[in-house]
Amino acid sequence: MTRESPGDGVVYREEQRFRQIWILLLVGFIAILAWYSFLLQIVIGEPFGTNPAPDILVLFLLVIFGIVFPVWFLVMRLEVQVTRTDLRFRLFPLHLQWREFPLSIIVEAEAVTYRPILEYGGWGIRIGWKGWAYNVSGNRGVQVTLEGGRSFLLGSLQPEKLATAIQSAIG
Repeated sequence: MTRESPGDGVVYREEQRFRQIWILLLVGFIAILAWYSFLLQIVIGEPFGTNPAPDILVLFLLVIFGIVFPVWFLVMRLEVQVTRTDLRFRLFPLHLQWREFPLSIIVEAEAVTYRPILEYGGWGIRIGWKGWAYNVSGNRGVQVTLEGGRSFLLGSLQPEKLATAIQSAIG
């Protein structure tokens, strides 16, 4: 993890979480189903379904889909920071360390509206015809272009402010 030095202060910070209701409903439904099957088969002792799974599998599915999966979505977040020297971001807990790009190699940062499903195949860490995308919700972000033409998209709830912060930090 990057440690900030006194001359490396954060000038812009943003944090986003998955907020699409359909994702929350899907994760919730799967968790409830895992808990229901556990309570019915393990606690009450009545087999779940016409061809019930072994108890150890029901317990395993409860841990994965009833506990780990929902907690994963609760803690997952996209964090973006602009400092005086770097643009850094991470999709926690997938990225434990910051992905950092020195401002000196950033050519442009432009606020854009994009189509997440059509252009990148959805949300998360994705690749599309315009490069990599790091997004968790919405259809707005900042297209960052680096020296050499490589670019990536950062999803943002305030893309104009993020693009302005990057452009101001670049000078």
